[in-house]
Amino acid sequence: MGPPGAPGVVLVHGGAAHSGWWDHIAPQLAAPQLAASQLAAPQLAAPRLTGHRVVALDLSGHGDSEHRTDYDPLLWAREVVAVGAAAGLDRPVVIGHSMGGWVAVTAAVEHPADVGGVVVIDSPLNDAPPDEARLRERRRPHPVHPTLEAAMARFRTLPPQEVYLPFVRDHVARGSLRAVDGGWTWAFDPDFFGTRLRLRDLLPRLHRPATLLRCAHGLVTAAMATEMAGLSPGPLPVVELPDAGHHPMLDQPLALVAALRTQLALRPPPAR
Repeated sequence: MGPPGAPGVVLVHGGAAHSGWWDHIAPQLAAPQLAASQLAAPQLAAPRLTGHRVVALDLSGHGDSEHRTDYDPLLWAREVVAVGAAAGLDRPVVIGHSMGGWVAVTAAVEHPADVGGVVVIDSPLNDAPPDEARLRERRRPHPVHPTLEAAMARFRTLPPQEVYLPFVRDHVARGSLRAVDGGWTWAFDPDFFGTRLRLRDLLPRLHRPATLLRCAHGLVTAAMATEMAGLSPGPLPVVELPDAGHHPMLDQPLALVAALRTQLALRPPPAR
């Protein structure tokens, strides 16, 4: 969505999520706003408003995308770049939440000529090795629920948080399900769990403009954010989303939109 030819944005969901998590965010990023050049100087004429061309994808193994035999962060990064290219975006800003932040940074590291910048939303360093017992539990086949309503009632986020806007939660929960014989089940492939992405390894190789949005009640602590900024070879501004859980699009979407629109407004379009 958004005007063709406008600066591009690719939105990347988190693990076990889908592109619909961005449905109430994307239109706000596509809406016209002042460009960075107009914010920097007094206006002698009426300001020219520009929007963004925004796309969101379902990573393989998630949403409406097909499942794979194996999942690889390098492959997910290629999917992000391919979607941006298919949409005609010129070096888009890639915005990723949680696991999607790891994928966004991977895309910028592995394909720097195709990515204009990165915004990472509450994606931790992910240093701890996987808990094998927990991993086996997460990779169990999905249960089948007899009705859509019963399945939606079982929707939970990973990690859980205390506050959700009910209408957003219901929309996201509905998009997380698919019809199967006997009822409804989750759309994501549980075999994706265990795919290893570590920001500690990626950040020292990141040479594209980047910003970290840290949720006040999320997974990235203030100390971790400071450490992450130190790992980056260039500036990594850290912006805290106040009173937000790990999934800010579910509890603080307006604060998230304001932070993202600010980042996009201050980021000049790629030079031609």
